[in-house]
Amino acid sequence: MNDQAKAQAFAVDPADTETYWQPKPANGYAEVHISRRHHETLSDFESGVQVVAPGCYIREHAHSAHEEVIHVIEGNGTASIDGEETPIGPGCTVYLGPLRAHKIMNTGSGPLRLFWVLMPGGLSEFFSEIGRPRTPGGAAPEPFERPADVAAIEQRTVYAPNPTPE
Repeated sequence: MNDQAKAQAFAVDPADTETYWQPKPANGYAEVHISRRHHETLSDFESGVQVVAPGCYIREHAHSAHEEVIHVIEGNGTASIDGEETPIGPGCTVYLGPLRAHKIMNTGSGPLRLFWVLMPGGLSEFFSEIGRPRTPGGAAPEPFERPADVAAIEQRTVYAPNPTPE
């Protein structure tokens, strides 16, 4: 069997994920479990987990040409999609087509843990450029600001222009 055929099925150990502390307003962290950066024979999608700290949120944004699926593993929050708010909790799945503005807020007292899939991929580049490397089990840093050039990072990765940047 050739290497490409072997690469089409695999398991990813948590120790082998890319993981980054996230800046304000999400805080928490993001893990990239599957991406073309590490699995070059994959179709163009990525998946992972993002954890949003209590009282924090993933700011409103849209993806230019991407579809996203978010599944809530743990915690409670609100998904605002094109301005319409929907409560989300464990077991809830959200689908977002291209250019659908969305914001995810943690309204609970514990972490909001989300499994995500983005098609085509590119979110791993964004997380690595705005975040700080994380060692699982390590202490969270003090909340930190997004990079000054975040708009340029968004433009070259997976984000549509944001008419109301935060």
